[in-house]
Amino acid sequence: MSLLELIAAADERGLVASGIACLDRCLPQPAEGADPDPLRPLWAGCADDEAWPDRLVEARQALDGAKEAETRTQIRQLLAHAPADRAAPGLREWADACSLLALEVHLGQDASPGAGVDLLRRCREGDPEGAGPLVAGEVRRQIRILEMLADSGTGAAGLRQVLDVSTEGQRVLRAATARRARGRGPGGA
Repeated sequence: MSLLELIAAADERGLVASGIACLDRCLPQPAEGADPDPLRPLWAGCADDEAWPDRLVEARQALDGAKEAETRTQIRQLLAHAPADRAAPGLREWADACSLLALEVHLGQDASPGAGVDLLRRCREGDPEGAGPLVAGEVRRQIRILEMLADSGTGAAGLRQVLDVSTEGQRVLRAATARRARGRGPGGA
């Protein structure tokens, strides 16, 4: 199944967890002294429907006042639009927007970015031809996460696996970002 088909088929828990995982991977390296994991409350909200609204407020507050970066601003905007009711019709659109943001962030750091929005649309539809390694890897990661969530039922073990996959993806993106920053440094390109 394509990424878009998996998002269309996901249940509420899958949409919430995949959306959080996408946002989690987009977080830039935290500034010294900043909360290293401001979205942590949302993971607890994945496992407990009733806790979701409170955890959403906590995550929004954790990002307030943080050192501004364009990505943090985009994450903050997506959190502002996240439905407090996980049964809300807008949940699927929110998860889709989180997916797209993660791909856009990866495209921006890819060593050989492709055709932008058209490339991302094609990748999400199942045609990754022309995608750089970061974008292709992110598409595979999002598909894997949605498949894991579909297969894991409601257990916390499934969420733990998703968090592990997402954390590894975050490390990959941060390493690529650091390499690009070093390349643009005083002695770089």
